[in-house]
Amino acid sequence: MTPPHATARLAALCGLLLSSNACSPTKGVARTTPGDAPASDAAPAPSLSKDGGEDGDAARLDGAHLGDSAPPDAPPLEGADFLSEARAIYRVAACGGDDDPVPGRFDAKMVEAHCLDLKSKYDEYRTQWMNVAVPYIAALVPKGLPGEIVYPFGGGDLMTALATFPDAPVYTTVSLEVAGDVRKIDTVSMKRLKDELALNRLHLGKLFEKVHSRTINLDMESKSDLPGEVVFSMVALVLYGYEPVSLRYFRFLPSGTVHYLDAGEIALAEQDAATKKRRPVDVESDLFSDMELRFRKRGDKTAPVKVLRHVAFNLDDKHMKADPSLLRHLQAKGKVTAMTKAASHLLWSDDFSIIRGYLLDNMAWMISDSTGIPPRYANKAGFVQDTYGIMEWPAAFGPVDNKNAEDLRKLWKSNPQKDLPFRYGYPDGKSHGHMMITRRPDVTP
Repeated sequence: MTPPHATARLAALCGLLLSSNACSPTKGVARTTPGDAPASDAAPAPSLSKDGGEDGDAARLDGAHLGDSAPPDAPPLEGADFLSEARAIYRVAACGGDDDPVPGRFDAKMVEAHCLDLKSKYDEYRTQWMNVAVPYIAALVPKGLPGEIVYPFGGGDLMTALATFPDAPVYTTVSLEVAGDVRKIDTVSMKRLKDELALNRLHLGKLFEKVHSRTINLDMESKSDLPGEVVFSMVALVLYGYEPVSLRYFRFLPSGTVHYLDAGEIALAEQDAATKKRRPVDVESDLFSDMELRFRKRGDKTAPVKVLRHVAFNLDDKHMKADPSLLRHLQAKGKVTAMTKAASHLLWSDDFSIIRGYLLDNMAWMISDSTGIPPRYANKAGFVQDTYGIMEWPAAFGPVDNKNAEDLRKLWKSNPQKDLPFRYGYPDGKSHGHMMITRRPDVTP
């Protein structure tokens, strides 16, 4: 029996789609994709590999559904694909594929001026952070880690996920921010677009400088005509040499299985919402909260396809209990590799004990700043923690419990001092960069 509050957003969507198969317990169940199978049927988790993850089950499955790089008999992807809109955002907002012409309806001079400014920020970020952090982290990440990356509180941060785990086939980020409706790129006015591009540059500049996004900025971006989660993800693709190959929206069924929304479902929902005079922001939240972006190396049609799934979800215990679909989806992945940073120290709180418990039960290895899992929980679950940089006392981002803060201070003091020449998330209270790895004792680089 489905819990009364399970899959709240899917239930809201079903209220709009009275005839939709998505609302049926026996119909509309989407094709099982990496990490979607019920736990009892889950295949062995794909692992990270230096050849781009081609030996992983997820990479093989994802690659098998691409038009020109897929086998001739490969079935099409389920759900509506918004690739054209994604590619427009990739070119116009993220300045990807700058050898491609600007789509006809856009002011090419305005876009090129935006890209000239943005590319200078890219160059600075590559020089100051990517060129330093990527090789440093690569030396720490062990071989053979699970290829499913789970990043709680990771909204808008495919950039750091790709920097940390460049060989992973599947990334799952979870945050409060909705993915947003990419179709707005087709109707936004040039005046509005100019303002939106300026806002993007401002927020990206702050992200590049601080190496983390403030929730208020992410929330503003998620409600704009250029949805921030999509724009930031496209920026990550540009920085690391990828291009989008599909963008779809989905919901979790109560089992945790992914259901992709098709064009008919979206049209019916919008028609019903218009009749009931629902606010556009509510319709967007119902329909365009969760997205799946598939991407591969730019210009290489034989390259393995990677998958980003962004899920808009409140990870506190109240919401995780009311709607267990996300937890079931994550559990079906089996062993995972985890990361978090700039997470307002929420994993310290007993209000977030379910997601913390999930990580401790299922992760093989985790990288974080001080907002990761505190020592008392990690040690009890059999993990050890390695420290990098300086952490004298956590900065006051979110609730900072004195007991956990003191345990972290002692952890850094007891471990050998290791220099960290870059920031990974928050600085400590005295602006020192720091980083922490939580691992099983036998898992080493």
